[in-house]
Amino acid sequence: MRKSPPNRDVQRERRDWIRESERWTHERHLEKGYRIKWGYVGIAYLVEFMVIGASLWGAWLFAGVYSDGDDKAFYFMLLAPLVYAAVELCRVPLGILARTQRSYFIRALAIVGIIFAAGVTTKSVSQLGEMMFHPRLMDAAKAKTALKDAQADRSTIDNRIAAADARVAQYTTELDQIEKRAAENASQLSALPAQRCERVSGTNSKGQRYSNLKCVTDPRTATLNASVGKAGADRAVVTKSLEEARKARAELDRGMAERKVADAEQAYRNSVNRSQLHSFTAMVYGVDPIDVTDAQVHAFLRIFVFVPALCAAFASTILALCAVSVRKTFMDEDDLGAAVNLEATPYMLDSITDSIRQEMGLTPPKPVRDVTPTGEVIPLDRRTAPSANLPPVASAGAGA
Repeated sequence: MRKSPPNRDVQRERRDWIRESERWTHERHLEKGYRIKWGYVGIAYLVEFMVIGASLWGAWLFAGVYSDGDDKAFYFMLLAPLVYAAVELCRVPLGILARTQRSYFIRALAIVGIIFAAGVTTKSVSQLGEMMFHPRLMDAAKAKTALKDAQADRSTIDNRIAAADARVAQYTTELDQIEKRAAENASQLSALPAQRCERVSGTNSKGQRYSNLKCVTDPRTATLNASVGKAGADRAVVTKSLEEARKARAELDRGMAERKVADAEQAYRNSVNRSQLHSFTAMVYGVDPIDVTDAQVHAFLRIFVFVPALCAAFASTILALCAVSVRKTFMDEDDLGAAVNLEATPYMLDSITDSIRQEMGLTPPKPVRDVTPTGEVIPLDRRTAPSANLPPVASAGAGA
């Protein structure tokens, strides 16, 4: 507890100083014709700085992903976002100017500037919104592509099985024909007569005697040997092709194709369930999330991206516009919060009328009732001296 009583003079001076400050602020607002609530303006600037920071950070990440490691391209991609940030910073001052300027031309220019700056903000925030949905959309797109491939593979499995069977049958037939031809050539070659050899002797041109062994082969032997060799080479090629065809045919399985489609469909459903945009689109159109089309998703994406971007672009500007209160007369608004009760209005008017009549001499002043003082008179307002019409103050002892 306080040990000494409060100093009334200090408190009175403090109240006088507060009233004088409020009166000076009020008169200053009246002279300017408007009043700015700087707390709201501070909130608007805070929103602006948050939008600018998020836009610059998003542009930094975007440049890092799509510059492909090129430092020069990375910094080139950051130049425009810096300019956009500078333009976004102008929206709050433009909103204040649109309320405080007296010239309608300047106000129109400020409104046009607000619209231009809001367009820049819409672009930046919409890019951030698209980047928010991009990973899930890409995951869903890849899963959908895999599902389409599996479905196409299943729809053509019968045709591919028939084509693979035809290739296997073709290579089998060719191999049988080559084997048959090789067997015929071998049998013909074995049926040919053996090589005949005989001694040939005589005298050459120099008069010298010679004696050589001469072997005579059937002329059909060379042709049959060539046919046998060609058949062996053809057999090797066809055998290799037949093995590949049989391997490809073994990979074609209707059950496996069905399982691939089921797995791809499950993976696509999981990707769609993780995508918030697909879930909202399915909720709006009343369909299963896996059944929504790309057109529906992108139509809903435009709503989810551009509408919040427009709201973010104009939110701080609207707050700045509302932070300015325009005044034209003293009675428009009272800083001290004073209000007059309607029931007291006639009494106030009568008092004012009596005062005017007394000053103009139309009505004699009312006599002051003689009251015998019984003690010291304490005025209600200590800042003013007692009225001259009151009788002199007497002490309690004199009255006795």
